[in-house]
Amino acid sequence: MATDTPLRPYDSAPVDDDRGSVRPLPPSTGPAARLRRLIGIREDLLAWVPEERTRYTWYGAIVLNTALVGALSMALALGSFRSDLPLAAVLLVAAVWFWVVLVMDSWLVSSTHGTAVKKWSLGLRLLLSVLLGLFIAEPILFQIFDKEIRQEIAVGNDQKVADYRGMLVACNPTDGAATTVRPECRRYQLKVAGSPAELSQQTASNESRTKALEAQVDSVNKTLKDKMATEQRLCGRENWIWRGGVRDVTITCERAREDSSSYRRTSKIDTYEKQLAALRAEGQTLAEKKNRAADTYQPQLQRTIDAKTRERAADLDTDGILTRAHGLKEVAGSDGFALFLTIVLHLLLLGFDALPVLAKFMSGSTMYDTLLGARFEASRRLHAEELQVRHECARMEQQVQRHHVELDTGDRMQTLAHRYRVAQAERSAQERAELDARTERLLRTRRA
Repeated sequence: MATDTPLRPYDSAPVDDDRGSVRPLPPSTGPAARLRRLIGIREDLLAWVPEERTRYTWYGAIVLNTALVGALSMALALGSFRSDLPLAAVLLVAAVWFWVVLVMDSWLVSSTHGTAVKKWSLGLRLLLSVLLGLFIAEPILFQIFDKEIRQEIAVGNDQKVADYRGMLVACNPTDGAATTVRPECRRYQLKVAGSPAELSQQTASNESRTKALEAQVDSVNKTLKDKMATEQRLCGRENWIWRGGVRDVTITCERAREDSSSYRRTSKIDTYEKQLAALRAEGQTLAEKKNRAADTYQPQLQRTIDAKTRERAADLDTDGILTRAHGLKEVAGSDGFALFLTIVLHLLLLGFDALPVLAKFMSGSTMYDTLLGARFEASRRLHAEELQVRHECARMEQQVQRHHVELDTGDRMQTLAHRYRVAQAERSAQERAELDARTERLLRTRRA
């Protein structure tokens, strides 16, 4: 029976051959690898633990989804708050914000790989993610509660306009009475010409000026009348005198005439009478305006109040970010379920925006982190050993240079000593030759 069992060829794979157990696997390519590349995953290292490829693929998808939601949020925000922007500008800003969020989240995630990451460091990254999530979540909440926010803003603006109109009516009575003494009316005073109170003040002022001018004119006329009476008395026929054969007035009469004429000129009685006539005419005009003011002032005041009310309504903001935020607060505060839903949506969007870092908290350290930490440690040791080898090489090179210098110094010292001995021998020979020459000269001198 054993001889009937077929034998496997010698070059065939074992029965328990599992290609998934071969380490490392060939590098992965395609969209999944690009998603993992977003969060800084090294495929050559992940090939040793291919079981975690799916985990990090979805991790990269989370980061990409967060950036997409951020771009959508920015587009919604610009469309809500800056409706005057063209579509191309909105899409461009949304694309830039997509890139910013993607870069930030990719850095936050990639900086957590490895076993050296501490919990407090993850906590700081989570805080940064929450701050980023707050900026992303608000425009989406504004769109979710858009109808309620607009209704709340409209009601609030109507109430503000009604309060403003009420203050205008209260601080500008139909009889034109002044309300400047009331502190609450300082910002609500209207300048409407022709009010009964204003005309009454103008009439009273005109009457006081007329009376003062009448008193002045009466005084001047009385004085002038006295001077004219004096002139008539002094210039009467009974006071004439004979001068040059004819009857003529006296010098006293001529002086009286000159005095009365001079007083008429200097007293400006004609000017005062014209001014008095003008004041009396103005008084009649003011009296007529005052009689008609009851019929014309109230419609004019009403038109002014209506114009100011329309200006106030046009100035109120309806789409500003602060206005919408206040409207969202009012919507949440006016209804318990709206408050609950707002809190839940806030937490949901914040959790989604912070999910790249929360995923690291929830997953903990993986085998990839362990391998990456081991590679970090191996790289550190290799670098330290490389530095040590370079140090030893540099130290030996310095020793060789030192020995070379020592040998060169010895050679130079020996050469210098040899030169010194040669020079000394030459000097000794010269001295002996000179001594011999002197001796020879002395001997010749004695012989001679």
